[in-house]
Amino acid sequence: MARADTALIIGAGAGLSASLARKLAAAGWDVALAARDAGKLAALAAETGASTHACEAADPASVAALFDALDTAQRAPALVVYNPSFRVRGPLIELDPEQVRRALEVCAFGAFLAAQQAARRMLAAGRGTIFFTGASAGVKGFPKSAPFAMGKFALRGLAESLARELHPQNIHICHFVIDGGIASSRRVAEPGSDSLLDPDAIADTYLHALHQPRTAWSHEIALRPWVENF
Repeated sequence: MARADTALIIGAGAGLSASLARKLAAAGWDVALAARDAGKLAALAAETGASTHACEAADPASVAALFDALDTAQRAPALVVYNPSFRVRGPLIELDPEQVRRALEVCAFGAFLAAQQAARRMLAAGRGTIFFTGASAGVKGFPKSAPFAMGKFALRGLAESLARELHPQNIHICHFVIDGGIASSRRVAEPGSDSLLDPDAIADTYLHALHQPRTAWSHEIALRPWVENF
């Protein structure tokens, strides 16, 4: 039996990452979950049969070690999903520069690190897919949210640049603009309003993009509830 392709989700946790892990596992993918605190992934890993890996997304050595470990297990990922975010809010003149640096590192620099490691392997394999999870902040900067806007704008620019570079080399790059709140156990929409994004519905769109023929690849997809202003 042929070995299943590996999907690596970086920044895994509850919500969208969990929905993606479940749907990918159900579709026959070999799933690897990476997070700063891998211990929090135990239940999801048991449910999906995924492996878990500790990874500091903004640390070059940690990201390289994650991909090296998958190489050693002969599980170089055919799909990488980059989900980490770090948000800090406040008036411009009151922002802590180190917290701003952290937002840029997690939202954008870590995405570069993951994409670089993934692309090296995908170019050698002749195929692959890299997905980036963006946000409203990547297309419009909100007041008192400059660090998040900076990070997500940079992420969007990275994705667009990589799409132009790597699409002609059979590596699909797609940036997803999550424009709205995501439903969770702590964030529940009014019954019947459908005013929050369903993480399972978002995951369905990621899987749809994953199966797009290369004659019609998307490099960016925006998702928002029907009542969201934009």
